[in-house]
This record gives sequence, structure tokens and C-alpha cells, in this order.
Amino acid sequence: MTKLSPSVLSADFAKLGADCRAVLDAGADMIHFDVMDGHFVNNLSFGLPVLEGLRKALPDAFFDVHLMITDPLAYVGEFAAAGASCITFHVEANSDIAATIAAIRALDCGAGLSLNPVTPVESLFPYLDDLALVLVMGVTPGHGGQPFQPSALEKLRKLRSECQRRGIHPDLSVDGGVKYATTAPLCVEAGATVLVAGSAVFCAEDIAAAVREFKSL
Repeated sequence: MTKLSPSVLSADFAKLGADCRAVLDAGADMIHFDVMDGHFVNNLSFGLPVLEGLRKALPDAFFDVHLMITDPLAYVGEFAAAGASCITFHVEANSDIAATIAAIRALDCGAGLSLNPVTPVESLFPYLDDLALVLVMGVTPGHGGQPFQPSALEKLRKLRSECQRRGIHPDLSVDGGVKYATTAPLCVEAGATVLVAGSAVFCAEDIAAAVREFKSL
């Protein structure tokens, strides 16, 4: 069954803990926590205090932390201490990739690696054996309202094929423009095992029904 990771960027921040509890109670597998620094992407989001607060409110939740920041190696220790379960950073970031993966794994977190739409998927291949999760971006991060880029589907297919060839099983996640009725089924067919969805879940009239729909794919 497909895993669902609702993105808190679309939650109601006046009742963030309650919204996250609602999607988890409805069957979501994890919470996607987007961190933007205003440098790596042209947007700012939230950071350590928000994650710390959510971890206290939801001690058993799996927090899928996505670092869209310039120097992830400098911060992975703090995000692990704040409550991250898996820490994903970008292959395009400035930190040494192998060293950052090793640092995350040493902190007893799952290590994830992500790539932007313009980056060839083969750039991830040297690191696949050490990853718990690979995150394919369906849009350019940091900019809202973009359409899903179909090139993400081919990247998922290549990743699935390479992982099968090696006999490894990291989660293959996709983020950006993921909609239940249109793009989500295509992503699952291409090999995605985790769907990151924001407004399609948190802004739905019936959150529980929205979660069930995604989980049925």
C-alpha cells in the first residue's frame, strides 16, 4: 500500500498540532516537514522550534524532514535532536553528500536525498545503497502554484529499475503537484512508494476521506 506524507506547509498553523494529529489518526504514515532557508530556495518556512513542538505533541509520529537549505551538514544534528525521524537533503546543496549521509545515519535517523527537476537522476546513483528514502521533486522547490513536471515520472522509473537491479528497497517519494485524481496514480505506477501531498490533504473538506483516497492507490 502506498504511504502518505502530508506536508505541514498546507496545515492551519493556528492549530498545527491538531491538524497533524487528524491526518495521522486518519491513516497518514508520516508528516512531511519542509525547511526552507531563503537561500537554497527563494522562500522561508519554519525550523527547529516548530519541529520540537510537534515532537512533544506527537511523540510517536514519524517526521519526514526535508531540508531545502544551502548547508544541511551544519544542521542535521540539531534537526535530529529536535525530533526528525528521517532527514532528506538535496544533491544540489553545498554540503559534501557522502559526509552528510554518514552524519545523518550516525544520528540514528534515516538518510534521504532529493533532487530538483533540472538535475539528472543518475546523480543520486552513487549514494543509493546508503539511503532510506529518495525524494523526487515534481516542481521546482520554493515556488507555489506550479504544474507537476512529467519528467519526475521517468526519474521514478529509473530509480525503481536501479534499486531492483541492486536488490535494495529505499522509499521512493515524490513531492510537488501530487493530486489524487491526476498525478498521484501516475507516480505510483512509475514506482513511488511515498506520496507527499499538502493542500490536497490538509485543505480537503474531509481530511479522513482524502487520506483514505491517497492510501488506496
